[in-house]
Amino acid sequence: MGIVLVSHSPLLGAGLRELVEQLGGGGVAVAVAAGSADGGIGTGYELIERAVREVDGGAGVVLLPDLGSSVLTARTVLADLARADVVLVDAPFVEGAVAAVVTASTGAALAEVCRSAQEAWQSRKF
Repeated sequence: MGIVLVSHSPLLGAGLRELVEQLGGGGVAVAVAAGSADGGIGTGYELIERAVREVDGGAGVVLLPDLGSSVLTARTVLADLARADVVLVDAPFVEGAVAAVVTASTGAALAEVCRSAQEAWQSRKF
C-alpha cells in the first residue's frame, strides 16, 4: 500500500510524512508531492504523478490532499492514470494520513485504508 501526501507546502508535507512514517513503523510507503518547481508554495501534476509511481507496490495508492488546487491537480492526474487502485480520498490531511498509514500498516486492503482515512472526519481532539 502506498500513501501520497499532496500538499501546497513542502515543509508541511515533509513534516506529516515524518510523523506518519514513525506511526506506521516504516512498513508503508509514503511519498510527498508538494510545492512548486522552484520549491515554493503550490502543487504540481508531475510531482503527484512521480509520487504515485514511487509508492506503487501493487496493493493500491491513496492520495490525501491538503486543500483547494491540490484536489484539482490530483483529480487531473487520476483521470489521466485511469486506475481503480489509485484513489483520491476526502479526509482531513493530518488525521486522515495518520489513520490511513496506521490502517495500511496492518495489511488492510485499499478500501479499508480509504474508509479509515475518511472516518478521521469524526475524530475529536477533546
